[in-house]
Amino acid sequence: MAKGATIYKCNLNIANMDSHYYEEHSLTMAKHPSESDLRLMIRLTTFALNASDTLEFTKGISQDDEPDVWAKDLSGDIDLWIDIGQPDEKRIRKACGRSQEVIIYNYLEGSALSWWKQAEKTLNRFKNLSVVFLKIEGDLETLTKRGMDIQCNISDGELTLIDEENSVAVRPEVWKEGI
Repeated sequence: MAKGATIYKCNLNIANMDSHYYEEHSLTMAKHPSESDLRLMIRLTTFALNASDTLEFTKGISQDDEPDVWAKDLSGDIDLWIDIGQPDEKRIRKACGRSQEVIIYNYLEGSALSWWKQAEKTLNRFKNLSVVFLKIEGDLETLTKRGMDIQCNISDGELTLIDEENSVAVRPEVWKEGI
């Protein structure tokens, strides 16, 4: 954990009608001092979209050789590597070589589109790489609290995060589909 990190706890109840995954996860997330509330909630969103018994948060921003979220098999090999933002080609190449599947989630429309236009041709050669843009409808940061109880519903490709006061919809747009 990064020095000066703030700890957030979340009870995340996932009802994914698309994949028939229904589970509750008690999560602990460390928010790096340089990380925004929006990015923290994007990490939570990517967890919900890919939830499984083996998915977990890593040390994230404070570690260059780990993704934001990953799933490992019983032997310690990486099954799923999830990065958030706009990693450089060297990091993507390393991730694709180390993991069965890699997903990059982008969420800031202007910079994400610019990054994708520059990187698309190069990234198309990685067969196990997916690139997804998260279109957020609402203020995702309003859900951020040190102790969160969030209901996550996924249906017809749309994710809705709900707490006692707010609701935010997230629509993933696949820009590149791997495997």
